[in-house]
Amino acid sequence: MSTVTTDICIIGAGPVGLFAVFEAGLLKMKCHVIDALPQVGGQLSEIYPKKPIYDIPGFPSILAGDLIKNQMEQIAPFHPTFTLGERVEELEKLEDGSFKVVSSEGTEIFCKVVVIAGGLGSFEPRKPAIENLANYEGGKGVNYMILDPEHFRDKRVVLAGGGDSALDWAIFLADVAKELTLVHRGTTFRGAPESAAKVTSLAEEGHMRLLLKSNVTEVHGNGQLEAVTVVPDGADAYQIETDYFIPLFGLVPKLGPLENWGLELDKSAIVVNTFDYSTNIPGVYAIGDINTYPGKLKLILCGYHEAALMAQSAYNVIYPDKKFVLKYTTVNGVPTL
Repeated sequence: MSTVTTDICIIGAGPVGLFAVFEAGLLKMKCHVIDALPQVGGQLSEIYPKKPIYDIPGFPSILAGDLIKNQMEQIAPFHPTFTLGERVEELEKLEDGSFKVVSSEGTEIFCKVVVIAGGLGSFEPRKPAIENLANYEGGKGVNYMILDPEHFRDKRVVLAGGGDSALDWAIFLADVAKELTLVHRGTTFRGAPESAAKVTSLAEEGHMRLLLKSNVTEVHGNGQLEAVTVVPDGADAYQIETDYFIPLFGLVPKLGPLENWGLELDKSAIVVNTFDYSTNIPGVYAIGDINTYPGKLKLILCGYHEAALMAQSAYNVIYPDKKFVLKYTTVNGVPTL
């Protein structure tokens, strides 16, 4: 068990949590970041590190993994500390108004401010109801996300799903996999129309196989996945030999222990005051996808804005006797801690 003392404990090491480190660092506040995932980056690292993002100011296009790499470089002068691979379990407010945060592994973090930047909260893939599916997880052929597309180069891959993730990866893997099949239970897609059109075009040109009004109902193999059974609507079932089956049916967000901390919640999100993104617990803030307020947009760039306002408010909590003076980086540069 380890103990950490810091100014701000940031729960969540995704892009918004990392930018909160930067904004806090500009105001000379120390940060410790904790995340249940074993690496920084949140969903950007865990789910789609190789996907391009198009709405980050100053970058017409940037890979998700590269964005996180750049943000880590950006916060390096502030020397943040990290606890990774441990989920936050407890939040206790101490008599002096400060907090103790306790992780699943017993790590204790003592801080004056807590910032919840947990994205969708703890999340897990939505799995199809297929018997014996779990037998092929853990490197045996069934995956629920794609971390490195090169892992599937020259392999036979069956994707399932009809949303943006299924469409985007079908387009990307069409040039990577030896054989690619996309199975979708409907006739229209939930994803972007231009992506759906591209997938249809790739199928017509013979770069992939598109099976509509169909479902994957069984998986087969002897210790390693070898085939899946596909059942078209109104037709007989048949098998497709494959090395990998990747159902992309989205994620199920869960707040986990946060639900028991006394925070005001609206469904699976934390209600905040948009003046400074504070919660109903003084000294606790929530930024990024995990919060909610009228007009909320779940965009990374909106989370960055929230982090900036949060940091100014947190300054008054950590330094109650100091007057906050906004200093522009164009004038003062980036200080170090």
